[in-house]
Amino acid sequence: MTILLTTLNARYAHASLGLRYLLANMGPLQAQTQMQEFVIGAKTTDLLEKLLACQKPGEKLIVGFGVYIWNVEETCKLVALLKRVAPEVVVILGGPEVSHETADQEIIKLADYVVTGWGEITFPDLCKQILNGPQPLMKVHAGVQAKLDDLVLPYSLYTDDDIKNRTLYVEASRGCPFKCEFCLSALDKTAWPFEIDPFLLEMEKLHARGARLFKFVDRTFNLNIKTSLKIMQFFLDKLEANPDDPVFAHFEVVPDHLPDALKDGIKKFPAGSLQFELGIQSFNPEVQARISRKQNNDKAADNIRWLCEHSTAHLHVDLIAGLPGETVESFALGFNRLYALQPHEIQFGILKRLRGTPIIRHTAEYGLVFDPYPPYTILANKDVPFAAMQRLIRFARYWDLVANSGRFTHTLPAILGERPFENFMDLSDWIYAKTDATHRIALDRLANLVSKWLQEERGMSVAQVLAIVSSDYAGDAKHKQGAEKALAAKLAEASNAAKTAAAKATPQRQSRHLAA
Repeated sequence: MTILLTTLNARYAHASLGLRYLLANMGPLQAQTQMQEFVIGAKTTDLLEKLLACQKPGEKLIVGFGVYIWNVEETCKLVALLKRVAPEVVVILGGPEVSHETADQEIIKLADYVVTGWGEITFPDLCKQILNGPQPLMKVHAGVQAKLDDLVLPYSLYTDDDIKNRTLYVEASRGCPFKCEFCLSALDKTAWPFEIDPFLLEMEKLHARGARLFKFVDRTFNLNIKTSLKIMQFFLDKLEANPDDPVFAHFEVVPDHLPDALKDGIKKFPAGSLQFELGIQSFNPEVQARISRKQNNDKAADNIRWLCEHSTAHLHVDLIAGLPGETVESFALGFNRLYALQPHEIQFGILKRLRGTPIIRHTAEYGLVFDPYPPYTILANKDVPFAAMQRLIRFARYWDLVANSGRFTHTLPAILGERPFENFMDLSDWIYAKTDATHRIALDRLANLVSKWLQEERGMSVAQVLAIVSSDYAGDAKHKQGAEKALAAKLAEASNAAKTAAAKATPQRQSRHLAA
């Protein structure tokens, strides 16, 4: 029997930590288990051909699929074709997308078995039953939660190619003690830490092999400060020993829990080596209480301000639009409050109804209407009708293109003025009216659109626009016609010196991470 572990990643740069955990814990079956990762967007028949190439003549093939919100539709098509062409192949599904609400999912109807929740114990046990009998009677198998100390850590399964070309996902803990109802972690009873010394030994091995980019998937990195400090010291030691070959670490941080000991450690990191993701989600206390989110807003704001002023950490701070009871006006207040703190990026998310999350309990009272297809984005609610929600979704897209891209650093303050949310919404509405598009807007065109808006809607002169936009972006005049060509030429001429200076000021590793 051959056992194949596979998934469709969102990008090639993403390496599946879940598959590697399964492979590391296959026990006696590991020798006959393989792993193949694909990327969404590939031709389904090509993927099918590669899967079936693993089937040896006269042997049984088991294929375990990792199913997530970003790949469920394409994985469903792949499973459907697989069962048509080779119905004898045994298909086992696992992952968060198939761990809840299993009765009504088409992909589960197509598969032979499903493992919900944790898979490191249950998946190999299921394979043993299929191989040796007795054959499993049930289709859906609840995953047995392993003791973390009993798990074989998977980090040796990152290949040299992974280390060279991909983001390495690691975890020092699992679970989350908080109960935010939009998140699957709301179903966890608590957070469980891995034993820190064996974990750091694995990080040491990865670093010795050349790993320099580490992304922690822990939901609450700074929950246990002693552990946090020990992990941070590991990276500080590497930075001190190899300043010309720095590491980069990404952590998800609870925003209102930043004691002095942690601040002292954070201050030691040089520019371009540390990134924090902080979930504010909403500054509205009533909304926070409604979705079971505990957060001291003033302390969170103070901590973000401190990080901006006293550290070199790059900050990604999350807000979610569409939460029950959050109006456009109250969201705007929260957005403006967050922008005033000046984090490097505001990650503007739209509420999604992840399968199994408790957010659904507010459906009737707050009129929550979600798209039935992945990624299950909210379409409307009692306070934000469909048309207004569409404006917010376009705002989020253009915000990524203009603000979070880092390509309009000097222009952004002129766009936002004293009313950041309101002014950027005006820009968003204007761009959409001019283009009828939110994707495939070339950077040249975007720069010209921003420039025209500043002139036509904000009353700025051509000279004023050139002075700020050219410091961010030159463009390529050869792709322009008429007035656009003239403007692009002026931008190119004015921006060369400023652009060179800005490039030198950006840490190389930080730039590479943002580009990813």
